[in-house]
Amino acid sequence: MRTGGMGAGKTFAMAMGMAGAIFFTAGHASAIGPAATPIERPAGDVTLVAMPREVPEQFKRRVVRFSTTEKPGTIIVDTNNKFLYYIEGPNRATRYGIGVGREGFGWSGVVNVGRKAEWPSWTPPAEMRVRERRAGRILPAVQEGGIDNPLGARAMYLYKGGRDTIFRIHGTNQPWTIGLNMSSGCIRMMNKDVEHLYSRADIGTKVIVIGPGNRQGNVDFKDRGIDIFGTIFGG
Repeated sequence: MRTGGMGAGKTFAMAMGMAGAIFFTAGHASAIGPAATPIERPAGDVTLVAMPREVPEQFKRRVVRFSTTEKPGTIIVDTNNKFLYYIEGPNRATRYGIGVGREGFGWSGVVNVGRKAEWPSWTPPAEMRVRERRAGRILPAVQEGGIDNPLGARAMYLYKGGRDTIFRIHGTNQPWTIGLNMSSGCIRMMNKDVEHLYSRADIGTKVIVIGPGNRQGNVDFKDRGIDIFGTIFGG
């Protein structure tokens, strides 16, 4: 009986070993043998591009030592270097990273904040809707404000001579575009930054946009680097 018992136990152990081997092989085929044939899927019309989700360090909000002949409360937008400056006082400004117009959509000039809105709705210009329709994308006539709205948390509408230029300083739900030429001419900021600027810039604030065409005229300013104490205690 002892011999028979050992034989039955041995048989059981061998069976369990074979089952384990089968399970292991099935679960780890890609690691130790040829991979299973992938399922073929039709190609889509949209190409997914891996985009960084972190804003580069140089485009994060900082207080800088800043010399200019412009008055405190003025906004200077340097589209070439992707920075927006809000002049705080003598030799001091808050610098924000921005996203600007892609090739063919850059502009320059001196304008004013004519209107402000929190969580604004978005009304795409007619020419943008036509352009996007040609590319196979249908834009809504109006998109209500919210976290998925392209204008983000705040918008400051830029006016010239009392008329809307259709350009805005606004937030974005795509923070990884900060530092890039991606927009149709508007100045985009991270939501937390546009909220910060919005609380400081009043209706009528002068905005100097430095870009193609030099229509802003000569602007005397120099970014002299980070004001460390200002950034820590006053930024």
